[in-house]
Amino acid sequence: MDHRFEDTPTSGLHRYVRAVAVELGSASRWHADPGPPATAYVPVTGALPTFPGREVVLLWDEEYGWAAAVRPAPGEPPVVITYRGGDVLPPALDVAAYVAALRHGTHPGDPRPIRLRAYGTPDDLTDRLRTYRTT
Repeated sequence: MDHRFEDTPTSGLHRYVRAVAVELGSASRWHADPGPPATAYVPVTGALPTFPGREVVLLWDEEYGWAAAVRPAPGEPPVVITYRGGDVLPPALDVAAYVAALRHGTHPGDPRPIRLRAYGTPDDLTDRLRTYRTT
């Protein structure tokens, strides 16, 4: 294994999104793109009670954090139904709790996009990704 890139923001993003996917039972089905801007996609198993028959996905980007989305029809782009808000990099267990609330028919978060940080703004996101470790 090449260890030169282990502590890069990109590998940290991959570790983070993989941890979220594992918590959701989608360990082998996720995608992270370092961007810019950085984004991620994690499919969620099962439909939501408020959107029966619709594919559910979690979307992440470095400005808005996590959002839940549904596909109106197969092959169509997902439509965001709620933004989680809060921290742009919440613990994987907190993201799983957000999805659990959605599965119970509630819509935690906010339907409006809430910018948590601006792309390119100097802050600690790069350092947090670089040092992200699963616990």
